[in-house]
Amino acid sequence: MDNRVVEFIHGLRAAGVRVSVAESQDALRAMSVLGVYNKTLFRESLRATLVKEVDDFAAFNELFPLYFGSGGPPLQNAMEDMTPDEQDMLKAALSALSGRWQQLLDWLTSGEGPTKEELEEMARRAGAQWAQNPQEAKWITRRMLRQLGFSQLEELMQQLMAQLQAMGMSQEAINKLMGVVEANRDALAEQIAQQVGRQVGEQLAEQRERRPEGLYGPDLMHKPFEALSEEEANLLRKEVQRLVAQLRSRAALRRKRGADGKFDAKSTIRANQRYAGIPFELRFKKQKLKPSLVLICDVSNSMRAAVEFMLRLVYELQDQISRARSFAFYGDLTEITVAMDTSRVEQAIENARDAIPGGPWRTDLGNSLETFFKKHLDAVDGRTTVIILGDGRNSWNSPRADLVQDLQRRAKRLIWLNPEPPRQWGTGDSDMLLYEPFCDRVFPARNLAQLSAAIDKLLTNN
Repeated sequence: MDNRVVEFIHGLRAAGVRVSVAESQDALRAMSVLGVYNKTLFRESLRATLVKEVDDFAAFNELFPLYFGSGGPPLQNAMEDMTPDEQDMLKAALSALSGRWQQLLDWLTSGEGPTKEELEEMARRAGAQWAQNPQEAKWITRRMLRQLGFSQLEELMQQLMAQLQAMGMSQEAINKLMGVVEANRDALAEQIAQQVGRQVGEQLAEQRERRPEGLYGPDLMHKPFEALSEEEANLLRKEVQRLVAQLRSRAALRRKRGADGKFDAKSTIRANQRYAGIPFELRFKKQKLKPSLVLICDVSNSMRAAVEFMLRLVYELQDQISRARSFAFYGDLTEITVAMDTSRVEQAIENARDAIPGGPWRTDLGNSLETFFKKHLDAVDGRTTVIILGDGRNSWNSPRADLVQDLQRRAKRLIWLNPEPPRQWGTGDSDMLLYEPFCDRVFPARNLAQLSAAIDKLLTNN
């Protein structure tokens, strides 16, 4: 059963559910304590230890019956309670049936169902290797049952009963045999459903491991935000969880490597003056690898999708950031840090748009920066990384590039994330060419792949 639970966790991850190693161990410990005989208790213990987000309950509920079924009994041997003569009659009746269906009735009467290898081969013939999601496992299971002859089983049982009656088997023995066959039919259907579910889950997990760009492939990860349909945006919102897990793991590894700090030559020389300059004591300068962030985000219509995914990533990575304050601007600027802590990202953006003036062609970064300097400049000091997420388009208002320069001098560094390609900078109402000289780095942020790569670099605090 331990292996089955591990396979189930693999399937959950393939469906986009974030499950850590520690949570996997918690699930195995819960199973060892609570057991598996109470199916409801077993199911709830797995859900409590493996699922953290309400949105992931649907994937759990779909996959659980595929991996663990409904707890049906194993196949029974119908010949155990038969006399030798009745066994001979049953064997003769089975051999007289059509060879196509004889294998199915052999399984249902002998209690020896198909092997794991046979089930895998049947699933392959039914098209399990082409499954793209867990929901298709049910369709593949039905197709396997039809291929085995389950749709003709009632007719086959009637033929078998007629032959046994003609051979002289008692009605009591025939009824008992039919009861075992019906019970084995349900048990075999359950075995097939479980095998298909595991096989599809394993395939999806393997596909995901072969796709470093994510579960939904490179095309969607690299598709521009403004070109996403609502369905595609929902898929990428799910993908954010996987990206966060990867970013968190890399950030933790960097902190572990940097725990001892870098060699500090000046401190080492000063500390060893008492030894005539011989370096008996080495000194190291430890780095603070968790950055302090200030986000200033353009929430105009053209930037809305990019801002949503940026805030999602940063919000999910709060444990990798020492502190973060978020601001939204359109015609003016307002702080949304508290809203990010208490509401969903989409709602936080909507609330910000309602709280500040704006409209088509009314973006005003210059005015917004003036508001930031008047009301929120205390958010920035020499340890702060300021991130501006915007396309640099200012609706022909005053750009106030001087304020961007002052902000860059005051902060540790100023990063700009821009979804527009450089060839469009300076065209129309774009003031990006004025802002670029005062940025420490400008990262492209046209799609989720670029945005996650930029955030990964930001977490290095270099």
